[in-house]
Formats: sequence, structure tokens, C-alpha cells
Amino acid sequence: MVFSGPDKMEGDGSVIINPGFHDLENGNPELKEKPPIVTTEIKRPSADIDVVVRTRRQSYVRMGVDPEEMKVSRRKRSSAEDVWDVTMDIEEEVEYVPWTEKTTLQRVWSVTYIILKILFALLCIYLFINSLTFLSAAFQLIGGKSAGAAFSQSKVLSNPIVGLMMGVLVTVLVQSSSTSTSIIVAMIAAGILELGPAINIIMGANIGTTVTNTIVSMGQSIDRKQFRRSFAGATVHDCFNWLCVAVFLPLEALFHPIEKLSAEIVKGVGSSSGEKQDFIKIITKPLTDRIIKMDIKKVLSQVTKYCTKTGPDYDEILCKKWQDTTLMKRCFDDEGGEIKCPFLFSETGMSDTWTGLILMVLSLLMLCLCLAGLVKTLQSILLGPVAGALKKHINSDLPYPFKWLTGYLFMVIGVIFTFLLQSSSVFTSTLTPLVGLGVISIDRMYPLTLGSNIGTTTTAMLAALASGDEKRQITIQIAVCHLLFNIFGIIVFYPVPFMRKIPLAGAKMLGNTTAKYRWFAGVYLLIVFLLIPVLLLGLSLLNIIVFYVFLGLVVVLIIAITAMTLLQKYCKDWLPVKMQTWAFLPEPLHSLKPYDRLFTAVFSKCKCCKCGDQPADDLSMTVSYQK
Repeated sequence: MVFSGPDKMEGDGSVIINPGFHDLENGNPELKEKPPIVTTEIKRPSADIDVVVRTRRQSYVRMGVDPEEMKVSRRKRSSAEDVWDVTMDIEEEVEYVPWTEKTTLQRVWSVTYIILKILFALLCIYLFINSLTFLSAAFQLIGGKSAGAAFSQSKVLSNPIVGLMMGVLVTVLVQSSSTSTSIIVAMIAAGILELGPAINIIMGANIGTTVTNTIVSMGQSIDRKQFRRSFAGATVHDCFNWLCVAVFLPLEALFHPIEKLSAEIVKGVGSSSGEKQDFIKIITKPLTDRIIKMDIKKVLSQVTKYCTKTGPDYDEILCKKWQDTTLMKRCFDDEGGEIKCPFLFSETGMSDTWTGLILMVLSLLMLCLCLAGLVKTLQSILLGPVAGALKKHINSDLPYPFKWLTGYLFMVIGVIFTFLLQSSSVFTSTLTPLVGLGVISIDRMYPLTLGSNIGTTTTAMLAALASGDEKRQITIQIAVCHLLFNIFGIIVFYPVPFMRKIPLAGAKMLGNTTAKYRWFAGVYLLIVFLLIPVLLLGLSLLNIIVFYVFLGLVVVLIIAITAMTLLQKYCKDWLPVKMQTWAFLPEPLHSLKPYDRLFTAVFSKCKCCKCGDQPADDLSMTVSYQK
């Protein structure tokens, strides 16, 4: 063994060696680069030499280490090198008895046990989808009236940024982009809103509908590794939508390409009717209709119609009447008298707000329990050879020369499943736990999400074809605008590999941050989907000059931070030594550690908030060898 590097003799006879060593005797081809600096202590008087290696990344120790210890070391280094590679995350320690070695009784039991697990997983998925429906109804009951009142501010909506934020906030409140689109259609048909501002609201609705799968990802927050993946898999949809808005919102405000192209596409639309088939409701209605029924589209359309002061149908009396009308479905007898409907919450007599709060707590509890049961069941099913085969085939590419078509194939799969489920939120929320488990990689989740974006516009298209003749053309044009926005986004951020990496890098950064600071997920939800829209809307209503000044300062700050980050990464020598890192700023301005200490102090007394595992990058090992 040959060591290179300066040696230092200590007074006690020990030698401190800088082990920039190379395994020259064995000619190991892996050691081509200089390894990271580690501290190795060799005590000369002892025949058995103990080498203690402490490192945070990887060690190139090749000194006859025990094979089992090296196996652990390789697994740790692999995890540190690429936490996103699901093919490296296959359980190797599972005891697996081959089918040929099992007795007849064991085979019968194995098949029965697997069937029971699959049935239980399907039951969890069914209840999970129902919990999403209940959660959507809860948000509608709590904030639905506010959404209708917000849409009635037609003057404010002429501002593209305000229209965008309005779309985000309203869609978060009603938990349905199709509901937002229906309100927009009603406003345009009534002459309250023009198509240009409506496109901005649709862009915001595209962002707001992603809040559901982000909430679902928090169900795997107990396991750090699963939480990293599931949160990244959920937020890749957010990153893509925000990037599309950053590109196309200014273009649409200046040149109106989506509005003009959609107008050309829908020219000559006839009076042929279509029919919308909501397949997922056929399955879920037997349960959801016994708990609650909603009539939100009709009520909010009427609120928007009669409460818009600049609209032709403004009526203060009718506005007050519809604002006091419940969002839950009402039933009438043959004589027109109102009676109680045959669902649970109709008989309670509570207000919409209290009903929504109770339903939200119950739906979140149901969602968490179903998600936990689904994750545990899938974990028990996807073990050993099954896990390896499934991960290998789902995350592998098509054979050459069709490798480049793999992503587009999964886009088509996303379109088909979203069309069948009639909901992009349900589809992406169902995939999010699978990303956390490592069954689907985030690189594979990305095209599935893009396909889901396209699939949800086909739902709007079918609804448009099923609408009345007087609204059909404008409804189809709105659906086409939504479709064009998503297609243009895919053209920009998918075919070119460099552009494809931008939303993936953003999602992985959010996943890594959330794995290290788990409270970040909740803060992210509050800031992105609530505080930013409310702040911008509040400033626009307060004073439009203040709004533009604030927006300009934010843009300048973002440009400055981006430029400084690029200089620090690629042109560090151009900067003064003090500014080559962000350490020159106060710690709260460049690190989350102060906030982590604050959250840790606040939640330290909560046993359910304590985590037993350590960060993935905290690796240390002690190895021994015989001289």
C-alpha cells in the first residue's frame, strides 16, 4: 500500500496521515480522482491497526475491509450519491422463498394473502378518492361564497397578475379547476368578463388545482426518504405550472397569442352536442351522495351574475338572496316546497361554514388513514423480486431507437387515465404515494403529470360540447385556451433535455429542503397557495401604484439573487472574497437553520412531531483491518 500526502509525527508515536492514497498494488481503476480529505489515525505500537474514518460523503478505503461492512458502506454511499434513483432502493434483506420450494398449503395461503392485500389496497384507494371529494366539498362550503364575491370584482381582474392570483385563490378555495372554469364561462356569457382576463384566471386555476396532491404528500412525512420523494413528485406539477405562467403570462398580456389562436380554432363550431361522462362519480356517488351533495356551480354563477355592480344584471335584492343561499343541494316537493334532502348533513341544520369545518376535519382524518393503509399495504406487496421487477419496468426506457419516445408514451397514459377519472387532482394524488415508495421515479412522474394537464382539458372540452347552443362557442374557446396553454408549456419545458431539467431540479430542491426541514412543507403551502395570492390581491385593491411598485421591487430582487447565485457558482473569482458565498448576509436571510431552531423549540414537547431517523447525509463509519 502506498500513501501520498504529508505525514505528521505526534509525540506519542502516532502518525497523522493525509490519506490521498491510491491502491497501487491492486491497480484499482475506480481510484482515478483524489478522494476527499479524511482524518486517519494509525497507532504504531499496536499490531492490530484501527483506522477510524469519519466522512460526510464517501470514502475510498480499500484496505481489506470485511465484506459485510463494505456492503453497508456501499449502500450508504449510493444513498448519498443519488437519493432519487429508485432502482437502487430495492430491499435486499427480504426473506423470499421461491415458489417451487413452497408446499401446497403455503402456495394457497400466499395467493389468498396477496389477493386480500390487493382488495384492501383497492378499498383504500376508493376511500381515498372519496376523501378528496369530501375535502373539496369542505373547502367549497368554507370559502365558496368568498370565491363568488371575488369573481364579481371584474374591474380588478383586468390586471393580468391579479387575474392570475384570483384564479389560484379561488381554485384553492373551491378545490376544483372545473368549477372555476364554469364560473368564468357564466361571467363571459353574461357579458361581465372578457376572454382576455379569463385566460389569466385559467392560468391561475391551473396552479391552484395542484394544492391537493401537495397536501397528500404530507401523509408520508414520517419517513424522511419517502417524504423527500413524494413532496418532490407533488411539487413538480407546481414548478411546471409556475414556469409556464412566467413565460406565457407576459406574452399573453402583450400579444394575446392564445386568445387569437383559440378564436381561429373555434371558428365555425356547429350546434352538434356532446355528452360528458364522469366515470369517477359513477363509482363514488353511492357513498358521497349519502354524506353530502353540492350545488356550488349554480349558486356561484348566480352570485357572480347579480352581485357584479358593473354587469347588466346587477340586482341588490337578488344578490343578497343568492349570497344567503346554501351551497348544499336543496330538494323540493311536487308543490315547490323545500324539504330535507336524503343526505347526512342536510338534516343537521348547521350553517355552510360549520358544516365545512366539520367535513374538513373528517375528510383529512379519512385521507390520512387511507393513505397510511395504502402505503403500508403497497410496501408489503412490493417487496423482493416484485419490487425489483416493477421498478425496473416502470422506470426503464423503451429499447433503442425508440428511447426518446418513452416520456411521450407516459404522457399519453396520463391523458387516458385523467380522462377516465375526470380529475387531474385524483390522478396525481393517487400517484404521489407511489413516488414516495419509490415505485415511480420523479423523472417518470413528470411526463405523467404533463399528460394529466392535457387530460383535464378534455374534460372541459366535453363539458363545452354538452352545453347549450348559446354558450357553446365561448365555452369551447375557453377549453381550447386551457389546452393551448398546457401544450405550449409542454413544448417549451419537455422536448429539449436542458429545459426538461428545470422543473425537475426545482422539485428536487423542494424535496431535499422538505426532507431536511419537515415544517417547510406546511410553510410552502401557506405561502404559495394563500399568502402570496392574498397579498397581491390586497395590494391591488388598496392602490394600484403601490401594487406595481411592490411587484417591481420583487422582480428586481429575484433578478439580483439569480445573478449573484450564478456568479458565485460559475464566476466566483469576479466577486470579492466576502461575497463569494451568501455568508456575508445575516443568517436568517440565507439559511433556514434559525427558523428550524424556532420550530424545533415550539414543537419539541410534541411527541408525534419528533423524528427518530437522521438526515441522509449524516454518514459515519468505523472500519478495522489487520496489518
